[in-house]
Amino acid sequence: MSKFLKWAAILGAAFALLVIGVAIALQQWLRTDDFRQRVEQQASAALGVPLRLGRLSIDLWPLPAVAADNVQLQTRPALSVGRIEARPVWSALLLRRRLEIATLVVRKAVLPQAGIAALGAAMQKRDKAGPRPVRSEPAEGSVVVMPRSAVLDDITWIDEKGQRLTLHAEADLGGDGLLERASFQIVQGRFAGTQGAIERKPDHWPLQVDIGGGRIVGKLQLTAGKSGAQVLQGHFNTDNVEVSALTAPTRVLTGKLQAQTSLRSEFRELGTVADRMTTDTRFTVRDAVVEGIDLAKAVQTVGLSRGGITQLDTLAGQVTTQGKAVHLSNLVANSGVLSASGNVSIAPSKALSGHVNVDLASTGGTIGVPLAVGGTVDEPSVMVTRAALVGAALGTLVVPGAGTAAGATAGDKIGETLKGLFK
Repeated sequence: MSKFLKWAAILGAAFALLVIGVAIALQQWLRTDDFRQRVEQQASAALGVPLRLGRLSIDLWPLPAVAADNVQLQTRPALSVGRIEARPVWSALLLRRRLEIATLVVRKAVLPQAGIAALGAAMQKRDKAGPRPVRSEPAEGSVVVMPRSAVLDDITWIDEKGQRLTLHAEADLGGDGLLERASFQIVQGRFAGTQGAIERKPDHWPLQVDIGGGRIVGKLQLTAGKSGAQVLQGHFNTDNVEVSALTAPTRVLTGKLQAQTSLRSEFRELGTVADRMTTDTRFTVRDAVVEGIDLAKAVQTVGLSRGGITQLDTLAGQVTTQGKAVHLSNLVANSGVLSASGNVSIAPSKALSGHVNVDLASTGGTIGVPLAVGGTVDEPSVMVTRAALVGAALGTLVVPGAGTAAGATAGDKIGETLKGLFK
């Protein structure tokens, strides 16, 4: 028995020395300028923008991996990554000197949205320049950049306004390159505390997201479209989600949201999915509070209203989007003080435009005052339309109070008939 243990120890030590020797040899190979430049060139060609790598190394703990520190994609602004660990398929690396990535670990990345958009534009430009050569088998010394799984640790995304969110995420890809499963958790910044998961089924991807004290549940489907396009479709139910959690840090609207959403995007390039996406949502918000406008005050004063709040028992309607443009229609709001209905559009610049018709309870709900919606999402405003202002002035001369509101309603109807007169 002792002789067996002795030989086992000798074999174990020999294997450890072999592993250490291989690691040292690989360390020297990876640190050569030739290998580093080859990786930079192939990655730059694949991405369409220059990529610069810092120090390259071999890590043996906790799992063997090829690592790169201080990685930078030279977009404007730059996309930077503190550390990338590529856990390779060792048989391909040792026998064919080909770096195939089994698991990609990305740590401490800072990703401005403007830089991501620049990267997407560069990749589209590269694709339009002409088809890239296709090899049935990767050559010796090449790099296969698509990982089988990915771990994202301490990744910070910065939106167009400079607002940050930091997340942790994990994802696995199937043999066809499509998403097999993924999970994420937002740990800092916008949407902090939000978490979600998705896992592939035979014909769809079920999705669940916990956010704002409620839950979004649904499914996504990817099918073939016309002329080589792909079609992404989805259906979701939103249950008891705090609205302000979806619009953070903006708090234009608060309340508990119930909604049913469908989406569709037909695309050829992955980077165009959002731009080509259309959505349709039917929603109800309970105990809603609209920040920044006071509809009752706007009606009572027959003038411009900025600031204040409007408290509602319910707010319901339909939201449709196309790219970054948003349109709210069939809006119906009710409270003990007023009821309102109307349509509002939100431009990509976040500018508001539309009309809301408000009935005050004090008038018995028989007189609706038309208000024009303006301003921006962050600073909304409402005011009586020009035609309604003329009618309100005439109504005040006849019967103060109720006559003002009735005149505003009549004036707006006249203005609709004679559209060019009061513009």
